[in-house]
Amino acid sequence: MEFTETFKQTGPCAFSPNARFLAVAVDYRLVIRDIHTLKVVQLFSCLDKITYIEWALDSEYILCGIYKRPMLQAWSLAQPEWTCKIDEGPAGISYARWSPDSRHILTTSEFQLRLTVWSLLNTACIHLQWPKHGSKGVSFTKDGKFAAICTRRDCKDYVNLLSCHTWEIMGVFSVDTLDLADIQWSPDDSAIVIWDSILEYKVLIYSPDGRCLSKYQAYESGLGVKSVSWSPCSQFLAVGSYDQMIRVLNHLTWKVFAEFTHLSNVRGPCAAAVFKEVDEPLLLDMSELSLSDEFIQRNADNGGEACIQVRYDVLEVPVTLPTQKPPADKPNPKQGIGLMSWSNDSQFMCTRNDCMPTVVWVWDVQRLELAAILIQKDPVRAAAWDPTCCRLVLCTGSSNLYMWTPSGAYCINAPFPQFSVLDLKWNSDGSCLILKDKDSFCCAAVPLLQESSDYSSDD
Repeated sequence: MEFTETFKQTGPCAFSPNARFLAVAVDYRLVIRDIHTLKVVQLFSCLDKITYIEWALDSEYILCGIYKRPMLQAWSLAQPEWTCKIDEGPAGISYARWSPDSRHILTTSEFQLRLTVWSLLNTACIHLQWPKHGSKGVSFTKDGKFAAICTRRDCKDYVNLLSCHTWEIMGVFSVDTLDLADIQWSPDDSAIVIWDSILEYKVLIYSPDGRCLSKYQAYESGLGVKSVSWSPCSQFLAVGSYDQMIRVLNHLTWKVFAEFTHLSNVRGPCAAAVFKEVDEPLLLDMSELSLSDEFIQRNADNGGEACIQVRYDVLEVPVTLPTQKPPADKPNPKQGIGLMSWSNDSQFMCTRNDCMPTVVWVWDVQRLELAAILIQKDPVRAAAWDPTCCRLVLCTGSSNLYMWTPSGAYCINAPFPQFSVLDLKWNSDGSCLILKDKDSFCCAAVPLLQESSDYSSDD
């Protein structure tokens, strides 16, 4: 793996959907870089510090959220002189997103008073009253033809189906929720999943015409759903709960066909490989070297520490995993399935139980078994699958990267000792990663995954 030099950033960074550009926020400036050379190809100046950026799906336009004002600015890569500014006035803007056609911007006002669709073609705007959430509660079909937008009125939740061509409401239906949490179209656009707030365990599957296809409730009288994710093939729906379990529903009967538990004690028989991150000091024999007193003193002043690398040890079961018990007197306890992500082929799923923040679980959904456990030294901050193959990358806030493939796991020691990888994102073609520190970033070129390759921590 090859790393670029580090560059400054003060906010969000995002790859363009066509995998050609990288947008970086640096205070009030939006810097557009070429992916291959990282040279600056465009530079736009906003009116205040940028807090949010999002590319249009066609990669021709980019949206900058300046929520401090609050207002939006949009820019065109093909026409740098073209400008667009959106200001909702006293209503404010709490969130903004692109429509699938890349020619409309949807904004939600403060206090969820209204959702507005702004056209870049004719400056027209359409309003929808009482959206349920600011950043959630809106989902588009994969073909970009329809939008499902959640609203609430008279103490009841509704789903509004809109045409993304005319932005007319095609239908409205009420949903059986106490306090709707979010909504997602299935990747094949055949079904809509809706789930209730954490106080009520309820998962509802609806058809696009508003028929309730299934209602699932795993238990009562406890904190409910924490995360929901469709598999890319649309055949499976994974539901992560506060009871530290994942339940996987099938798309034919909408019944649970697999339950994956996250226990602190892993016992046999278990086919999973258990990897634990350990320190590996680099011991250099300098007994035969003639070193000056100045060098020895300077080394002592720097702490005299040996250079530390990390590697994975393979453990045998039984294994006891590090666990943190959440305090009972605080809201939003750190337990349950807070991270859940499918591989691009829908065969594997990675998860993190939030009361075991240093542990990543990899499940083989085809074989209905645990494939691997990765035990890190520090809490896992981000984990992302390669969009083109079965490869998982994660970071923990250290200067290292960690990868898992079906053939094994390995650690990658980044060449910047003072660089802490706090977040990472894949380019859509799987060619590189962006790694973010607090105020800088770098890119890492990722080699193609060979199925028969044997990886080591030296790669």
